[in-house]
Amino acid sequence: MAVQRLSSKNQIVIPKEARQAMGVKGGDELLVVVKGDQTLVMPKPKRYARTLQGLAKGTYPSGYLKQERRLL
Repeated sequence: MAVQRLSSKNQIVIPKEARQAMGVKGGDELLVVVKGDQTLVMPKPKRYARTLQGLAKGTYPSGYLKQERRLL
């Protein structure tokens, strides 16, 4: 894990290992998704629905949806 400092221009350097793992290079577009107190950075997808599918998994506790449906 690498620690990066935010520059005075609000920029960061993505470490080489992370760029290689994501398969990105200079000039590629990245998608930044904020989920609660976490921020995900990933290559810009060709199809957003497929990439974002499942990101909200675990947001609600087990059985929450069934409980909400019973209240209707």
